[in-house]
Parts: sequence; structure tokens; C-alpha cells
Amino acid sequence: MIVIGLTGSIGMGKSTAAAMFESLRVPVHEADDEVHKLLGPGGKGAAAVGAAFPYFQFPQIYGRKTKSGRRTIKRKELGQVVEKILHPLVRAAQSDFIRRHKAMGTKIVVLDIPLLFETGGENRVDYTLVVSAPRNVQRQRVLDRPGMDEKKFRAILKQQMPDGEKRARADYVVYTGLGRAQTMKEIKAALADIKKREE
Repeated sequence: MIVIGLTGSIGMGKSTAAAMFESLRVPVHEADDEVHKLLGPGGKGAAAVGAAFPYFQFPQIYGRKTKSGRRTIKRKELGQVVEKILHPLVRAAQSDFIRRHKAMGTKIVVLDIPLLFETGGENRVDYTLVVSAPRNVQRQRVLDRPGMDEKKFRAILKQQMPDGEKRARADYVVYTGLGRAQTMKEIKAALADIKKREE
């Protein structure tokens, strides 16, 4: 089975690209979605975080109690405090995803990993694909998000590898600033090339 690592800086169109892979019947595992599940009520991450960061010591990272009496975790407030706890759990979920699809005979899967190169994730996939857009398009997409401003945008960019470096390290680059049809065309071309290389 072929595993493609999908990544891109904030606002580059990674979610759109992931949806396009799925429309082409290529299963996608999204790391961000996995983190949401892990930190939700009853999630394995929520329990681990709760044990490491009790409410009485770290009340700022907790949300209100749910009907079940459990508290959710505020992702923004939590930040990097629990990365060491969550990364192994996300990786385990990715491994389960790959195993499940391998058993089903799936030929290609995608792991959507926002910080693919920053975390050494490129060593766990067969090919890397970076989505990229012009800086002005990226900036507008990000600033259109609820609660986002220029200061937050710049802070996020500082935590991420520069787009140019990601593009230089990638096996494939898909440009998302030229319209959805062009993005889909480039994704199809990358898939076709990968299949040809694996023949």
C-alpha cells in the first residue's frame, strides 16, 4: 500500500485537497480531526491530559462540563503543553488507519499531517505532497477565519516551516490558488505519477 503525506502551511488549502482525495476514493486520515476526537469527552487524549494537568492546577485549559459530567479541553489554551502526550496517540491512530485499509486491500491512503516535515513525519510515508498558494491568497484565507487576526496569523507562521522550504522538500507540490479545477487536475496528475512509479 502507498502512503502519501499531505501537508501545507495554514491557509494553503490542505482541507480542500484532502476532500478532493476523498472524492477520488482515496481514504484520508486527518491529524487535526484525530486531535479533536482525542480531546473530546471520553477521548483517550482527554483522559491523559486530565491526568497530567489536573483541573485544580490548570483550570484555564478546561471548558464547561458536558451533560455526562466530563469537561472538554480548550485546544487553543492547551497549545503545545500536551504535544508530547498527543503525538504518540495520533501516530497510533494513523497506524491503525493504515493497517485497516491495508487489510481491506486499499491501494493508496493519505495522511493529512499539518506539521509533516516539522515532526519528521516524512519518514513514515512513501511520498510527500505539499499544497501551496500565493502569500496574498494564504493571508486572506486565514484572516477570513473566525477569531483570526494579523498577529495570530504571524504567530502561527513562525511555528511552521516556511512554504518555500516545504515545497523544496516535497515529492509533489499542488498549487491551490488557481481555482478548484486546477487543484483537482494537479492532484490527479500526482496520483497518476505515483501509480506509474509503483508499477
